[in-house]
Amino acid sequence: MPLADKYRPTIIDDVVGQSHIVGENKVINNMIKNNYFPNMIFYGPPGVGKTTVAEIISKISDKKFFKINATNSSLDDIKRIIKEIGSFGTDNGILLYIDEIQSFNKRQQQSILEFIESGAITLIASTTENPYHYVYKAILSRSIVMEFKAIKKIDIIEGIKKIISRYNIDNLAKVSIDEDAIDTIANASGGDMRSAINILELGINEAALDRDGNLNINSDTIERLSVATAYNFDSDGDIHYNLLSAFQKSIRGSDPDAAVYYLARLLKGGDLISICRRLLVIASEDVGMAYPNAITIVKACVDSAMQLGLPEARIVLSQATIVLASSPKSNSSYMAINRAMEDVETTVQDDIPEFLKDSHYAGASKLGSGIGYKYPHDYPNHYIKQEYLPENMRTRKYYKEQDNKFESNIKKYLDTLKK
Repeated sequence: MPLADKYRPTIIDDVVGQSHIVGENKVINNMIKNNYFPNMIFYGPPGVGKTTVAEIISKISDKKFFKINATNSSLDDIKRIIKEIGSFGTDNGILLYIDEIQSFNKRQQQSILEFIESGAITLIASTTENPYHYVYKAILSRSIVMEFKAIKKIDIIEGIKKIISRYNIDNLAKVSIDEDAIDTIANASGGDMRSAINILELGINEAALDRDGNLNINSDTIERLSVATAYNFDSDGDIHYNLLSAFQKSIRGSDPDAAVYYLARLLKGGDLISICRRLLVIASEDVGMAYPNAITIVKACVDSAMQLGLPEARIVLSQATIVLASSPKSNSSYMAINRAMEDVETTVQDDIPEFLKDSHYAGASKLGSGIGYKYPHDYPNHYIKQEYLPENMRTRKYYKEQDNKFESNIKKYLDTLKK
């Protein structure tokens, strides 16, 4: 049996990580203490304890336990479980664990809704995808969503040490492992405890017996395995969009180091197009009028990146990222168009002033189009006061200069013209 299965925790105190929901006075522990289990959806990346916690709950609950995996189960499998309701051993109801529930279609998910509502079935479902996108809303409304997070390095190290301790109790050949090797395993796991245990198991099989019949594992042993660092990335999933969000917010927050870090994680996923699109929008949304030339620089970097491809593209994208993160910030352009769009969508629009209408066709003057228009270039400073907005919008102000050098100069210029 693989170590990850053989030494899967059987009590909640042995679960590593998830300290926000597992631990003294935390929600999972309180449920176990009170033997009260509502419908729950466990959401998070692979190898972080979703199945483990579900199986621990199943051993404590007084309900009859069934487990299915939605990737290889069908509606018939669900119907067979539903038929068990009221049979021997189900007096207290059924606890149904559905792994990878996102693989079930709407009809399959709906098939258990009636029994969840009646309490005949208590559902625990797990998914690596955002449940708010993939789980039927009626089930969501009757369940508690709990997020399981990638396990921190310090918790991975603790988990490895626990596994080794249990292994040495069960086996004559004891494992001796140095701290550097444990650190290497933890780094390569990518926050996935199962991945860490699998690497440890490979290391045990790779290690040679010493004269005392024990297995010594050091960092060289692990490095000989040539194990690539696990990386959890999905170009259409939450991790991808969360990274893009962190990337933009770090640039907006003028933190070049954090911005380059998230850029590196996005580059690891290989999605150049999303990175380039996000950089281009940041240049106008977050830097904008504080440094209008930023978009010119970013556009040149983005074009270069698309021509170069990876790995060279990383260099010019890093330049664009640092330029944006270290530039002064203004969202005045972003706010201006949002205000204008809101008015367009919510306010009845008066007609365009007649003098602004197109007059480049025969008969335009008969309709009054273009009559009275004053050509600004014919006046001092290329300016003459005219009302350009429709009559009912003339009090609106969409562009509001912000406090930075470039926009301060714009404000002075416009104020001077209007005087």
